Amino acid sequence: MHKKYNMPHTNMTLTPDTIFARSTQWQAWLDVEAALARVQSDIGMIPSWAAAKITAAAQLDVIGYDALVDDIARTMAPVLSLTRLLGNAAGDAGDYVHWGATTQNVMQTGRILLMRQADNAIRKQLALAARTLGKLAHDEANTMMIGRTNRQNALPITFGFKVASWITELDRTEARLSDAARRLFVLPFGGAIGAMQSFGDQGRELNKRLAAELELAEMLLPGRAINDVFAEYLVQLSMLGMCIERVMTEAYTLIGQDYGELGERLDDGAIGSSTMPQKVNPKFVIPVAAQATQLRGCAVTALETGRTSHEGDPLSNQILYAVQDQAVPLAWRACSGFAEALSRLTVNRDVMAQNLASAGTSVCAENLMMKLAPLVGRGRAHDIVHHALETGGPDTLFTDSNITAHLSESQIRTALDPSNYIGESAEIARLAARLAEDLATRLQAGTDDLTDKIS
Repeated sequence: MHKKYNMPHTNMTLTPDTIFARSTQWQAWLDVEAALARVQSDIGMIPSWAAAKITAAAQLDVIGYDALVDDIARTMAPVLSLTRLLGNAAGDAGDYVHWGATTQNVMQTGRILLMRQADNAIRKQLALAARTLGKLAHDEANTMMIGRTNRQNALPITFGFKVASWITELDRTEARLSDAARRLFVLPFGGAIGAMQSFGDQGRELNKRLAAELELAEMLLPGRAINDVFAEYLVQLSMLGMCIERVMTEAYTLIGQDYGELGERLDDGAIGSSTMPQKVNPKFVIPVAAQATQLRGCAVTALETGRTSHEGDPLSNQILYAVQDQAVPLAWRACSGFAEALSRLTVNRDVMAQNLASAGTSVCAENLMMKLAPLVGRGRAHDIVHHALETGGPDTLFTDSNITAHLSESQIRTALDPSNYIGESAEIARLAARLAEDLATRLQAGTDDLTDKIS
């Protein structure tokens, strides 16, 4: 197994701000050109001495950043300018630079390599988030609260059960993203049109070896009009945004004073409001929810990029690069913020208990109905309980003759006790906590594990 591509010619630490910066992309292109030369020398397509010189020269500080900027301004062909300067820097080996390749081969391969690094960073942040969610689900497995549907009080649950819902969605999100990543991290290197004409009868061997050098999977048809693998991955990033948005907006709601069931742990000196001293505004969930909403919105543009024409379409590619430039850094930031925001959440158990108590015994009316159902039929039981609540309120459940004729006061009271009607909430929370740990382990392995499976 070859060492994974990792920006070998720069000490730059990649961040959301630098992942697609010009210098980062240009160095990635140079790394692709160097890898191409090495593989071509291995199969006798170019001399080995030329590959060594090209590899040595394939550094942005060797060919000159400013010189490249100036040349691109003249040619309006970035890869042509880059290979021209690389050829000059490589001396007599310059005649073998970019041998048989085309612009799109280098640009797309470079972007895939950078997206793989971003994917690793995203997965590691999600691993932190998963572990935090798992701890919450475990610690709050028995913390009772009111469950809500249609934004109305519904049935008692535990907070761990609510967190379990977040964990299971994140688990599905990871599975979809990983599945898309397996199809994205491939080598799109087929020459001018995808049929490898310029490589003679060595096209397939070149692709096989170059894919191994860069630890990417091979493509049967490495064409220039194939954008679906990019679009699919970007759509899954958008669905990741949807998942994060749901968790953060619900946390935002529960932090609000109308509920007060969650809070945020703020550092000393944090100010809630510039004008109202009593306010402690949320600081972490809000920006993450906003970023996640923007990320979700990238799906529409991503799907536009698949409408390529014939065997190559630079118009679609321009749209593709633009949405990549937006979505990938945005996903990275959102995932980093997601992990941080979750680590800042505090659980107000007393408030959850108070809100549940204030909902009254009627939150367990379904349980009372199900106790009556074997005695009078389910439909009749529903009508009896509903009529009692509608005409007299929760207290009537203890006095309505249609109920007391079948159940004792003790049986009614037991049926209306929320602690007796949380169902499988606690067990689901505990199982989800274990799922979260498994999920974190998969995420922490990063894209390396995905590459092993497709190599």
